[in-house]
Amino acid sequence: MTLVAKVSALATRLGSEIKSLTTAVAANTAKVSNATHTGDVTGATTLTIEDGKVTKLKTDAGVQASLGKADSALQSGDIGSTVQGYDADMLKADTTANLTAAFTAAIDDDGTITTGTYTPTTAAGSQYKKIIGGGAFTLAPPVVATNTATTLSLFIINNSSAGAITTSGFTKVAGDAFTTTNGDKFSCRIEVNDIGGTEYSTLTVLAMQ
Repeated sequence: MTLVAKVSALATRLGSEIKSLTTAVAANTAKVSNATHTGDVTGATTLTIEDGKVTKLKTDAGVQASLGKADSALQSGDIGSTVQGYDADMLKADTTANLTAAFTAAIDDDGTITTGTYTPTTAAGSQYKKIIGGGAFTLAPPVVATNTATTLSLFIINNSSAGAITTSGFTKVAGDAFTTTNGDKFSCRIEVNDIGGTEYSTLTVLAMQ
């Protein structure tokens, strides 16, 4: 076979193989089905997860891994330890309840007030406050949201630097007068009611000496 004949035969063979390859690529591109699956996932063109196949056991590991947790499911022993157990007596903000036992509350120590305006608040801590009167200052009521109310108990103890205590912002002030005498104590009750955006507040002062 001459060289020309060999080249011609090779060209014919390559052309045939290229045509076959082109046909195969086109068929694969147009393919819309897969091998038929069986088990938890079935189907060929459209795959379907069978009912009841996604179980807690199969999802725990993946979820916990994504959360960086150990591969272990919640155990009954976790209730009351790492997970708070159900308690029918638990108070809820949006559920009416009837308290049948007394309770106590911590007293927030707001330190020594020497000047400026002292405004007790229930935004943090308890509704029971204590301060030392160490200078002349102004006592003002807290601000509450529209159509809400709050009450506060405030205990004031004068030290040797006690000054005059004036009030500002209260709708009504009643009771005993504040003094500047060292050691004098005053038990104060503050009540604030916001009615439609207008705040009404009262201060009642009881001298403890």
